[in-house]
Amino acid sequence: MLGRTDSRRRLIVLVLLLILVGGGLVSRLAWWQLVRHDELSAMAHDQTHLRMVVENQRGAIYDRSGTVVLATTVDRVRVVAAAKGLSPADQSTDIEVLAGILGLDPVARVALAERLQSDRPYVILARDVASETAEQLRTAIRDNQLVGISLEVESARVYPQAGGGPKSTLAAQLLGFVNRDGDGQYGIEQFYDDRLAGSPTVYEAEKDANGRAIADTELIVQPGVPGADLRLTIDAGLQLAVEQEVLAAWIADHAANVSAVVLDPYTGEVYASASYPSYDANDYRTTATEDPSRFIDPTISRVYEPGSVFKMLTVVAGFEQGTIDLNTKIDDEKVLVLDDGKALIRNSDHKSMGTMKLQDAIANSRNIVAAKVALGLAPNLHDSSAILHEAWLRMGFGQPTGIDLAGEVGGLVRDPAISSWREIDLANGSFGQGVAVTPMQLARAFAAMVNGGTLVEPHIVAGIDGHDTQIEPGRQVIAPELVPDLTSLLKHVVQLPNYASGTLVDGFTVGGKTGTAQIWDSAKGQWRGDIFNFSFVGFIGRQRNHPDLIVAVQIHEGRPKIPKIGVLNLPVRSFELFRRIATDAVYTPGLLPELPPVVEPVTTSSR
Repeated sequence: MLGRTDSRRRLIVLVLLLILVGGGLVSRLAWWQLVRHDELSAMAHDQTHLRMVVENQRGAIYDRSGTVVLATTVDRVRVVAAAKGLSPADQSTDIEVLAGILGLDPVARVALAERLQSDRPYVILARDVASETAEQLRTAIRDNQLVGISLEVESARVYPQAGGGPKSTLAAQLLGFVNRDGDGQYGIEQFYDDRLAGSPTVYEAEKDANGRAIADTELIVQPGVPGADLRLTIDAGLQLAVEQEVLAAWIADHAANVSAVVLDPYTGEVYASASYPSYDANDYRTTATEDPSRFIDPTISRVYEPGSVFKMLTVVAGFEQGTIDLNTKIDDEKVLVLDDGKALIRNSDHKSMGTMKLQDAIANSRNIVAAKVALGLAPNLHDSSAILHEAWLRMGFGQPTGIDLAGEVGGLVRDPAISSWREIDLANGSFGQGVAVTPMQLARAFAAMVNGGTLVEPHIVAGIDGHDTQIEPGRQVIAPELVPDLTSLLKHVVQLPNYASGTLVDGFTVGGKTGTAQIWDSAKGQWRGDIFNFSFVGFIGRQRNHPDLIVAVQIHEGRPKIPKIGVLNLPVRSFELFRRIATDAVYTPGLLPELPPVVEPVTTSSR
């Protein structure tokens, strides 16, 4: 008898196998239809549709009038080649024709030949081709004199206004530039990059078998946003004048750099901000190769020890504590011994002027007096240090001003709560050593001393696409009742014979403070004796008690004609540069607002 050929176990195995296979197929189908549905749909869509991205034109930048173009975008022509597949004969023909039309010298001709022989499908042969030359190339292409050559239009950022110095464009360090990738670099171009660039418009169209768009199938799938136009607070005429002034001082003083800022003390508007050396933003690639440090704006991005201009911060702290007033008499000693004889403080002339009023000591820039004011802010060193440090922070030092420019730094201010100050640290700080600040920070702090005690936020952009920008309200940092004495002190400083002839402007009220700081040579471990940092921060006004403008200037690493103790005269001194720039500013048409009418006091006669 034959055995049975069916088997229950075999049937179960078969069923399980069918279930596993079926489950796998169902799972795989679910994977394709559910998990990878969006991806596969997109792939199918891409096979039948063409996606096109069109960049919007970058917004223009204007001066405060809205009429002077500081930066704009234009169309430029570039020459490209489909080098791959060109025969040697075609390459030779293209080289001859292109060299003739483009006017290439032997070196450029060799470079052209190397590009055409690269066997790449896309090669850029020339950029920024002039319109006349582009027309000659179009004619040659139409007449089949060129093979595999085509012309493309590309956007180029241009800065049409010449600067105040050689090989520079107007406000270059303020504006920045746009690189080949279309990205803003430095200054306004970087800070407002998103607003200036806008966003591209994205189109889709069905494509034929050759990958070309089918007519009348084009759709906008992502509407773009046009680049916004910016109107600055900068006055183009004043900016040019200030650039010429800093250039002249840079040459005369053999300085490493000269910078200046003109600020509205009430609104924070920056009317001009210039430094030299500067650069040509239309040729930024050359600057990037030769000296990229010129891209840095020294008014906001480079710190330095300010020297005696910082004595006004010590005065502010003393006024607030009630330990001094303008007529407080203080003994100006020849030497001040500190830290139990371990440290000494001297005046710049190494002399003593005896007992003198505070306003005269500040006018004569006595280090000893400033140190005594700082040491006397409180009964002990710890509290005096905390008071002065708090005044610095409140006046905006140790932090960025918030100006709408890329690359601003906050400076360096040591906190006595973290590392206790010695007496020498407090004394040095009282006259601007041991701290590092920017010219913009100084301009802002001095504005608060004369505008009623408000710390304003400097800004560069006045309007975007025809709409005025919102000005952030300043914060009160000095009691208003202290401001008249601070303004009076600044006016008293420039009445000294040494300053008056180089600072005062006929018909205007002027005040300010000088600063001269030594420069430390880290390599030799000693102070330099041949170069110094010179500063002046002051105001100019059309009315006696109404300062109109703050002007801050800095001569970085200037070389005095005959450096000696107490006498460091430059060919163009900091306060003389202030006067030149302040005069340029107050005579700039339409810059300053109308003054309120002067109300004459009413007098009555008695009978």
